[in-house]
Amino acid sequence: MAKAVKIGNQWVGEGYPTYVVAEIGINHNGDIDIAKRLMDAAKHAGVDAVKFQKRTPELCVPPEQRGQMRETPWGYITYLDYRYKVEFDAEQYAEIDRYSKEIGITWFASVWDEPSVDFLEQFNPVAYKVPSAALTDHDLLRKLRGTGRPVILSTGMSREDQIRKAVPLLDINNLVICHTTSAYPCDPEELNLRMVQTLKAEYDCPIGYSGHEVGLIPSVVAVGLGACMVERHITLDRAMWGSDQAASVEPGGFERLVKYIRVTEASLGDGVKRVYESELSSLKKLRRVQE
Repeated sequence: MAKAVKIGNQWVGEGYPTYVVAEIGINHNGDIDIAKRLMDAAKHAGVDAVKFQKRTPELCVPPEQRGQMRETPWGYITYLDYRYKVEFDAEQYAEIDRYSKEIGITWFASVWDEPSVDFLEQFNPVAYKVPSAALTDHDLLRKLRGTGRPVILSTGMSREDQIRKAVPLLDINNLVICHTTSAYPCDPEELNLRMVQTLKAEYDCPIGYSGHEVGLIPSVVAVGLGACMVERHITLDRAMWGSDQAASVEPGGFERLVKYIRVTEASLGDGVKRVYESELSSLKKLRRVQE
């Protein structure tokens, strides 16, 4: 049986409720008020944590893309400038940290580079997430292990051999591996949800699912297949500007997602056949041959 990992004051693993993460990511579009509204929506939906993204743009944006021009809410600017527009600074993260305590919700972030780890350490995060794009950044993985904090490893756009190289660089006793496909949104034919079971069979740690599909059904099915964590992007409106909005879930949808996950958990049972007390009246009334 896969081990459990403690994130904040909650355990993640088999035998515990599915840990539900609302990924705010950069859906706040650089606006702290939008970020707080998304935190409120996630709290109301009953999720366990919200997640942001932290990157150092000059390190994470390839040189050939930095000068590319694009239309944005801030005008026609370079891709590098856009990346800076959606990055929160220390003051804004301090407000996120303060507000999370005020409303009673856990927060953490994906880190895309080593300076981002150093930056977030000042907030004593409960965990770190490795985005799929950084799975092959072995120096980053080693640095994250050195923090001693739980790590969630996302596996999109990665081969199995790349995952096998990455996992030993992290502490298997403090690790959650998330299956995902990095398409936004992702077609059902490419979700490959049975990878949850494949990862469970190979790695002695909790396995989760990070979904980028349209709709809720696959994320709930992932729980039925054994996912101990489910992460979905949250947005105020899927029509908002931004690359992740179309693959995100609006507040009402997130409420339904959490409800469906909890019903699924209650429905799975333990696999041991028994006659329930609620069946006894039917047994007495309907079964002609009693044993």
